[in-house]
Amino acid sequence: MDVRQVKSKIALSWSGGKDSCFALHELTNQGFEVSCLVTTAPKETGVTFAHGERIELIEAQGRSLGIPVHIIHCTFDTYTDDFRKELTQLKDRYHLKGIAFGDLYLDGHREWGEALAKDTGLEALYPLWMKQKDTLLELSKFIDSGYRAIVIRVMREKLSDEWLGKQLDGQFLEDIQKYDICPMGESGEYHTFVYDGPLFHEEIKIRVGNKLKEDLSNRLEVFLLE
Repeated sequence: MDVRQVKSKIALSWSGGKDSCFALHELTNQGFEVSCLVTTAPKETGVTFAHGERIELIEAQGRSLGIPVHIIHCTFDTYTDDFRKELTQLKDRYHLKGIAFGDLYLDGHREWGEALAKDTGLEALYPLWMKQKDTLLELSKFIDSGYRAIVIRVMREKLSDEWLGKQLDGQFLEDIQKYDICPMGESGEYHTFVYDGPLFHEEIKIRVGNKLKEDLSNRLEVFLLE
């Protein structure tokens, strides 16, 4: 089924980073109506599941984009079940026909999303799906698109904490190619926060704080300026 032939209302799994943002960009260009952004936040931590941002940062993105944000407060053990229950409610509330994800090429991620969508009677969409060899070009496209993003988390074994706070720009594109990692950080080598760009009505004013060391990654504290 092609949801565009039925009704274009969809949800988008939203991390606050470049992949979900660029997925929104592509979906908008394709004529979909993204009715809501869906972000998970573990009850154990109180910050977002994917990147560790404060929830108010994600909510600020939603306000600037003009799209409602729904936070799924889940636990690590019941993540999929919690997501499924909330998505079922959002389907009825917004009359959704599909849910989109910003994954690029990892089959396991796609299989999880497709199973989740099937369980809730929705179509799974992957507007950025590509071959791994095309990720450098995709990073270049994102940088050239006008969106502005910074690195807020890095996998300690792959990148040093000197990458925290770096802007995604031409220099970033040049430097990331020196490392034996996916240029788009698809395996979690780095994560980003997008604070401005073509679909944003206004720039999200942020300030950065401390660099925090975690078990497997280093994270940059980011605060919303009121």
